[in-house]
Amino acid sequence: MKIISMDVMSTGVIAYYVVIASREGLFTPIISSVKNVAYADPVPQAVILTGIVIGFSIQSLMLVGVMKLARDNPTLECNEIEKNNTP
Repeated sequence: MKIISMDVMSTGVIAYYVVIASREGLFTPIISSVKNVAYADPVPQAVILTGIVIGFSIQSLMLVGVMKLARDNPTLECNEIEKNNTP
């Protein structure tokens, strides 16, 4: 559940930035014959794409950790896992 909640939170933050950044009247920065138009800044788009990739890699790493914990501990209770792994 913690992994799913982290994914939902990450998706919510990305969706928030997309809603904030979407504005009418902005064009993509592609070479064209039109002069003096408002272009969308590609840097925030690149940052959001980087955030998506980092979020996916963190989620994958957490799932691998859960798979290892599930192999070593056949329970879903965090307290039991902590008791078993405490020195």
